[in-house]
Amino acid sequence: MNLEPIERFRDSHGINTKGNLAGILQLNRAFSRDTLPIDPDDYLTDKEGQVKGLSKTNCQRILSEHGIRRVLAAEAGRTSRGLMGIMKDYAELINQENPSREEFDEIERFWIDCIRRFFSSKPFRLEADDSLSITAAVGYLLEQAKKRQKENPGTMYEGTVLQHLVAAKLSIIMPEVEINGASVADDPTGRGGDFNIGDTAIHCTTAPATLLMEKCQHNIQNGLRPIIITVKDRVKTAWDLAADMNFAERLEVWDIQAFLSTNVHEHGHFSQDERKAMLADLVTAYNRIIDTHETDPSLRIEYGN
Repeated sequence: MNLEPIERFRDSHGINTKGNLAGILQLNRAFSRDTLPIDPDDYLTDKEGQVKGLSKTNCQRILSEHGIRRVLAAEAGRTSRGLMGIMKDYAELINQENPSREEFDEIERFWIDCIRRFFSSKPFRLEADDSLSITAAVGYLLEQAKKRQKENPGTMYEGTVLQHLVAAKLSIIMPEVEINGASVADDPTGRGGDFNIGDTAIHCTTAPATLLMEKCQHNIQNGLRPIIITVKDRVKTAWDLAADMNFAERLEVWDIQAFLSTNVHEHGHFSQDERKAMLADLVTAYNRIIDTHETDPSLRIEYGN
């Protein structure tokens, strides 16, 4: 099916907010089960103030069929300004295009893709909550990346965030450190790891595996000291792999949360105000790296309450 009319409709009607996306997704499903031509009056509430049949439950049921668990809109489009007009115009478009059931499914996938892009366009958040430890705040941040990764298979959000958080910290300590995009492989650049500093090769990963251990062994053979920075629940995995390959005593393994927490506390002089300022500096450095080395602005972090 030619989806250009649907794309033009999305552009002309500004369907890029959560309410309008939730509404159009449900309308498309309802229209697909109706008899064409669609009569817009069938979709008006008795008082004609809202579009009939929209609900959070209904919206989330459709999203779940496509593997999306996040809540799109609590009101599910019922109170979205302009949705009444969108409904009437969309009914007119559907009547003109007269799609088959299979084509309706294709249109639904189009709207689902728009919703996925909406979710992924939002920056991650690092809470400035004094009641949270730095370890917990960073953990919540990584959990957001992990959740987004599950919703967008094939995109390594968690690993990218981890690597650039490390890069941000290192760039504050030593501005001369070389930074690359998260997708840039080590071998073509001649690096021993994601970061080469002095006689140290730092490797960032969310899933330590045999190939990485072989790189660490290669580091040692070349006179480098390997360090692995990973997520907390994979630290033991890295140690076990290194022990199985008989070089655990020549390896460092750190979890990213402790790595950042220690730095923030030390450089923040264990003071609440300076600690918050240090976190703000870390986020600023991270976002600067994202802007320079990545093409996806949704990788940025928003810091605040």
